[in-house]
Amino acid sequence: MIRYMGLDVGDRTIGVALSDLLGLTAQSLKTIKRASLDKDLEELKSIIEEKSVTVLVIGIPKNMNGSIGSQGEKVIGFSNYLKKRLKVEIVHWDERLTSKFADNLMLEGDVKRKKRKEKIDMMAAQNILQSYMDSKNI
Repeated sequence: MIRYMGLDVGDRTIGVALSDLLGLTAQSLKTIKRASLDKDLEELKSIIEEKSVTVLVIGIPKNMNGSIGSQGEKVIGFSNYLKKRLKVEIVHWDERLTSKFADNLMLEGDVKRKKRKEKIDMMAAQNILQSYMDSKNI
């Protein structure tokens, strides 16, 4: 059985989402406040082991023209760090506009600004993961 975990990696936080056991739907799990590479790794490793994750889907921020900018390079660097230390398959996924989509969704749901800020990263991770899983199930 394949269990997916999606990540929206930022400079200060990492949004985390998890698939259901059938790999059909993604649910927001948590937002990790970044501390250091080692602490970030330990927290991710703990979730991966606890939830039996087999595939890690990491959103890569791209420019609207498809090129990879400085933030995308940072995320790829973090991904490479994880690849050397985790025993899961790692997949990169285009995350253009996922944070904007999550913010708009919460605006439509009349979520207050403070709550939106707290939840946006894990909702973006959920969107990244769901779009990846949808592409696999077509």
